[in-house]
Amino acid sequence: MASAQFLEEIKKRRTYYAITNKSPISDARIHEIVNDIVLHVPSSFNSQSSRVVVLLKKEHDKLWDFHTEVLKPIVPAAQWSATEGKIGSFKAGYGTVLFFEDQEPIRSLQEKFPLYQDKFPTWAEHTSGMIQFATWTALELEGFGASLQHYNPLIDEKVKAEWNIPATWTLIAELPFGTPLAPASDKAFSPVEERVKVYGQ
Repeated sequence: MASAQFLEEIKKRRTYYAITNKSPISDARIHEIVNDIVLHVPSSFNSQSSRVVVLLKKEHDKLWDFHTEVLKPIVPAAQWSATEGKIGSFKAGYGTVLFFEDQEPIRSLQEKFPLYQDKFPTWAEHTSGMIQFATWTALELEGFGASLQHYNPLIDEKVKAEWNIPATWTLIAELPFGTPLAPASDKAFSPVEERVKVYGQ
């Protein structure tokens, strides 16, 4: 069946926390993958509001150092060791993809189509989610391991200042990636029969 290979690749995508700073592909190939995904993932009303920043090597390290700077003063001392370990595992990777939504095209659509104005931010995040999933899956197909993280809005100001991010861009998620050190852990599934209904068969 034509969709079988596609579905198999979706099944292979997993969460990897133990990663290294090695890359199985060139930086140019990483760039090419992200470009293709951003260009071809659909968006509601063709808003094209999703934005992506790729940080590699020392720029990636800098990002996770910012996490330490921001989180250490606010995380309770008793919990800091665990938090520091998680941040360290992400920093150990090769790069991080940052996913943003540009609020300017979203606001423009809200003005143009007031009947749907409260829906456009939600629809924009649907597109962001598709881009996140596609990027995550594509990188893992190339031999990377990755995980999706959400430390926004705590790090937003540092990120915007360091990488000259426009004020209208809102950070949605972070995808640290690197060559995996170990297989992904087992995944538990809720019964699919409780989650999918089909009528008309």
